[in-house]
Amino acid sequence: MVIFGPRQAGKTTLVKDFLKHTNYKFKLDSGDNSRTRNLLMSQDFETLKNYIESYELLVIDEAQRIPDIGQILKIFVDEHPNLRIIVTGSSSFELAGQVGEPLTGRKRTMTLFPVSILELSSHFNKFELKEKLEVLIYGMYPAVISNPIVTEKKRILDEIVSSYLFKDILELDKIKNSRALEDLLQLLAYQIGSEVSHSELATQLKIDAKTVGRYLDLLEKSFVIKPLKGFSRNLRKEITKKNKYYYMDIGDRNSMIRNLNPLQYRNDVGQLFENFFFIERVKTRSYKEIYANNYFWRTWDKKEIDFLEERDGKLFGFECIWNPDKKMKAPKEWMENYPDSEFQIINRSNFIDWLIPA
Repeated sequence: MVIFGPRQAGKTTLVKDFLKHTNYKFKLDSGDNSRTRNLLMSQDFETLKNYIESYELLVIDEAQRIPDIGQILKIFVDEHPNLRIIVTGSSSFELAGQVGEPLTGRKRTMTLFPVSILELSSHFNKFELKEKLEVLIYGMYPAVISNPIVTEKKRILDEIVSSYLFKDILELDKIKNSRALEDLLQLLAYQIGSEVSHSELATQLKIDAKTVGRYLDLLEKSFVIKPLKGFSRNLRKEITKKNKYYYMDIGDRNSMIRNLNPLQYRNDVGQLFENFFFIERVKTRSYKEIYANNYFWRTWDKKEIDFLEERDGKLFGFECIWNPDKKMKAPKEWMENYPDSEFQIINRSNFIDWLIPA
């Protein structure tokens, strides 16, 4: 079992809670332990055999810190088929490509996101959840959402952004220009809900477009951002070459631009709500195993739908509007070209219904 997810999402807490209740004889280790790294890196069969002797379950936290961890795990799986293994990694598993090919057909993966509205529904009713709109400011990290003190929420967020957000990228991909990454994320923060051009970003950052593309890919694989592609059935008026980018945690976004002001004092509440709903919908589908492709839809004459889900052979369009009193219809061009699709207005009064399926 490979558990992916952003830093501070609760992977270690989840595993330790599981171990409190398991009957397996287990060994818990960490990739942060230099002795463990050196021992496993040897890939010596006799050494590895002695390492897990008499144990039924091996747990390695922060396993991405161990070079060639994929090959090491393959040895364990091949030589000790009855040994159960859990490894966690803050995204850099995929970033370094370590457990892909070596463990093909030998692993099950899951993604642990920051806290979701779906999870909170076991503690609060729908009315109470609709009132928890401070999550649009501070986000959904466990340490943030569980702390009732606003000043502490801000401090924790600042610590996450300054200490953890780029850690894996800078270490594993040998990126030295962390300032360029920060500037890139700030630019994306101001363009939530808008199509983004790599060349325009490159011009603003004074780096080349290929580097921008590489940084965006690394940020996605590190669960910092989530891209959204344009949808088209080859109609000439539809935009498909640009992406939208959303923050995996809206608290990261607000902390990056140093804006943790209350909602009533903000002019970006529509962007916050769109980002929040899209990411929460991603979490819901992941945990409920609702399989779908994500897109946005827009034409050159600026007819648009915030995002689409293509699932079970059908298209579902969602337009996110903060104000529940604002009325709108699906674009005429959309209904003409995709008459069998569904269209839903999402606002702060009804968003819960789409995040907590019946």
